[in-house]
Amino acid sequence: MKTRIPEALIIAIAIIAFGAFVYCGINKASDRGRVVHVRGLAEMEVPADKVFWNISYGLLGNDMKELFKDIATNNNIIKQFLVDNGIAAEDITFNLPSINDNEANPFMKNNSRFRYSSNTNLTIATNKVEAVRDLQQKMVNLIDMGIVINNNYASYEFTGLNDIKPQMIESATKNARAAAEKFAKDSESKLGKIRNASQGVFSIDNRDENTPYIKKIRVVTTVDFALED
Repeated sequence: MKTRIPEALIIAIAIIAFGAFVYCGINKASDRGRVVHVRGLAEMEVPADKVFWNISYGLLGNDMKELFKDIATNNNIIKQFLVDNGIAAEDITFNLPSINDNEANPFMKNNSRFRYSSNTNLTIATNKVEAVRDLQQKMVNLIDMGIVINNNYASYEFTGLNDIKPQMIESATKNARAAAEKFAKDSESKLGKIRNASQGVFSIDNRDENTPYIKKIRVVTTVDFALED
C-alpha cells in the first residue's frame, strides 16, 4: 500500500523553503548594500627631468646691417659659452630678433641716441637640469664678453609620470584600505572586498616657489569596500 504525503504537508514544506530562500536573499542584498566609501592619498617628490630655459638680450645701433652683424656675433658667443658648459648645440634655438625703428616711434624719436633697438631670444630645451641651474649663476660671465642678458628664466618639467603611476596608485589604495579598516573596526564589522574603485587625476606642482626644479606629485583614489558582520 503506497504512502501518500498529505498535500498540506507538501505545501507547508514549500512555504518554509521559500521563506528561507527569501530570507537568505534579503541578507545577501543587505550585505551588498553595506559599504564604506574612503579616499587614499599618495604624494611623492621627484626632481625635474626637463627644463626650458629662455634667454634674451638687447642691442642698439644706427646702422641696420651692422646691428645684424653684432647680433650674429653675440649669438655665436652665447652658443659657444653654453656648449662649453655642457649644453648640446642641438638643444639651443635662436629666434629671429625683433627690431624697432626708434625714429618711427614718437615717444622714442627724441629720447634715444640710437635709431634701432633689437631684442634677441633663445631657448634651451634639455634634460640637463643641473647644468642649466649651474649656468644660470654663470651668466654674469657674459658681461665680460660685452653681452648683457635681459631675461634669464627657466621652467622645469617632470616627464616620467608613467613610470611611477603604478607605485603611487598602490600606495594610495593601501592608504584607503587603512582608513576603511579603521572604520570597520570602529563599527564592529569586517572589511570585505573592493566593490568599486576610481583613480583621481595626477597633479604635478612645484614643491614651492624657491625650488621649481623639485616637483610634488599627488593623486587621490576613491575606493568602496564591502562591510561584513
